Amino acid sequence: MTKRFAVIGSNSFSGAHFVDYLLHQGDRVLGLSRSEEPHSVFSAYSNNPACADYFQFVQADINKNLNTVVSSLKSFCPQYVVNFAAQGMVAESWKNPEHWYQTNVVGQVRLHDQLRRLGFLEKYVHVTTPEVYGSTNGWIKESSKFAPSTPYAVSRAACDLHLMSFFEAYDFPVVFTRAANVYGPGQQLYRIIPRALLCARTGRILQLHGGGHSVRCFVHIRDVAEATYRVAVQGSPGEAYHISTREQISIHDLVRRISCLTAVSFDDLAKVSEDRLGKDQAYLLDSTKIREELGWSDTIDLGNGLVQTLEWVDANTETLTLQPQEYLHKP
Repeated sequence: MTKRFAVIGSNSFSGAHFVDYLLHQGDRVLGLSRSEEPHSVFSAYSNNPACADYFQFVQADINKNLNTVVSSLKSFCPQYVVNFAAQGMVAESWKNPEHWYQTNVVGQVRLHDQLRRLGFLEKYVHVTTPEVYGSTNGWIKESSKFAPSTPYAVSRAACDLHLMSFFEAYDFPVVFTRAANVYGPGQQLYRIIPRALLCARTGRILQLHGGGHSVRCFVHIRDVAEATYRVAVQGSPGEAYHISTREQISIHDLVRRISCLTAVSFDDLAKVSEDRLGKDQAYLLDSTKIREELGWSDTIDLGNGLVQTLEWVDANTETLTLQPQEYLHKP
């Protein structure tokens, strides 16, 4: 049965892949984003034939055009709203922390106060982050205490707590997702995997912050899209769900795998640089809950996912070299 989804932040990497996933499901989708639709090389849904009939896009900023966002939602009447919109990037949040608090707390609170009044809304999925836990030891569950260590993480934790107050006071049907490090074709070039792959193909040097000793789990974007869908449709209001593989790897070893995959020596590919302020050493998310309660499992291992992402880089190298290679901050 066709469902109606509104995707806020539809131009983000995760948002665009989720739109594509929904269109393949045969659902109707309203996409909302503060920026115009990106170059097709970064838009997972741009070549989906269902776009013409099942997708509509509205450019609107929750900080500047909240009335447009709300009126678009009222016109579309989605059963589910999935919100990927946030001011991201951990290191940069130290430079202008007020921008992160404006978007991730103030702007979101204003949005949620409107959403709670929409009688047609069955579920609101808030896509948040494991950064709220700070650096972790061992595999952590959704019940772990918050210990954010950067302005970005503090802003996301504050918003999560705000939403729980709305759930308790108004029965607002919020569910949370916290995913491990997401990757795949179409990801912004300042992220570690596409950046390393493109450096390997173009002869540029990758800066390996702090020697790459931090440990992460990488989960493919298509697995994340399916998990997000399951949380939207089956998730219990007030609950959070971790989305992660069970394979952990240091950034150093990840880059070494990429050097082997691309047949470029590690010393030619990477150079150790100063570590980033406030960077957490490890995020290891226990994903037992979503596996047992919602029946999700990851299907694309890191090896195959890296191959897929390299194929995307190779198919679009000329175009990618003309795109921004660094994070461009927009307040």
